[in-house]
Amino acid sequence: MTIPKRKKRGFWHRHGLGIAALLALVLWTTLYSISNPSTHWGSFFGNAIADWSGVVVTVYATKYLYEIGSAESRRPNPTILKPVLLWLYDHSLSVFLLITGIVWIALFAHSDPQSKWGQVVGNIVSEWTQIIGLVLLTKHLMELGSKESGGGR
Repeated sequence: MTIPKRKKRGFWHRHGLGIAALLALVLWTTLYSISNPSTHWGSFFGNAIADWSGVVVTVYATKYLYEIGSAESRRPNPTILKPVLLWLYDHSLSVFLLITGIVWIALFAHSDPQSKWGQVVGNIVSEWTQIIGLVLLTKHLMELGSKESGGGR
């Protein structure tokens, strides 16, 4: 009996989700740039920027960063990292979200919340709050039937 050869996955198959999310974010940003934020479509495009920035950060941050307690993360060999570096690695997703969240908050604090881009930055601050909240909540809480909780009923 021969073992079938495994087909090598192409670049698009391996990176398509991140690329598609980035392209969607570029699309919404472009459409918002040329639209009137006072219209329904303009308002939609502005909200879509915040939502899709959350998707992009979720795809890439969870791909490259780690959060201890996450079923999705891969932990490195602890013997190769010093305790401080291990702690930083164990919480790199939270640290990244906190630092970038502070930058978004500072940007929002120095912008006019009623301006075209000020509203978008405010929505991004809200999105970042949701993401970090979800990361922290899912470390300690579970939802019956989810993959992380073992799929139990």
